[in-house]
Amino acid sequence: MKHFHRVAAGVGVGPLMHAIARQPDLWNRNRWRTTYTGTPHGDIDDILLRYSGGAAIAGPDTAEAVQQDDCPVWHPATARLPQAKPLVLALMQEVGAYQLDRLLVTRLPPGGRILPHADNHGSYVHRDGAARYHVVLQGLPGSMFRCGGEEVCMRTGEIWWFNPHQVHGVLNNSADDRVHLLVDMLVWP
Repeated sequence: MKHFHRVAAGVGVGPLMHAIARQPDLWNRNRWRTTYTGTPHGDIDDILLRYSGGAAIAGPDTAEAVQQDDCPVWHPATARLPQAKPLVLALMQEVGAYQLDRLLVTRLPPGGRILPHADNHGSYVHRDGAARYHVVLQGLPGSMFRCGGEEVCMRTGEIWWFNPHQVHGVLNNSADDRVHLLVDMLVWP
């Protein structure tokens, strides 16, 4: 595969998934990523851990405002989900990352979709060494991720790198929510 690479399998994601399930109030405290005009993420729920602050959270209504996110800040949900920290630190060490950027949990319900799009705008995607990983907290058969003409079903406990610069989208035809921890970071060449 050219646009996907499975980095790990059998990762212990249960503690983080359990902590999220016990705190449903964490979802959608900031909806700007899923509600701006033309968003491909309209079916998604988010928990922002490390993401934009300031004006972006106040409610931009354009893709350009959301995509100019190159100075992420820690959000309060981080303190309530400390189980994410060992997963992220282990991944950073495994892939040789030297800087953590965006960090968020996304949930896509059964029948939900992420519309086809490419992440080619915004300074955060064009820095040397920028890489995006998905830690699959819950992934069941039928949840299909397409990118650059390829398709994978990411399963619970797997970690995947993918190429966000290619057109990609998701269709969750599984029996339950698709829940991923998205990790953007800078990786040594």
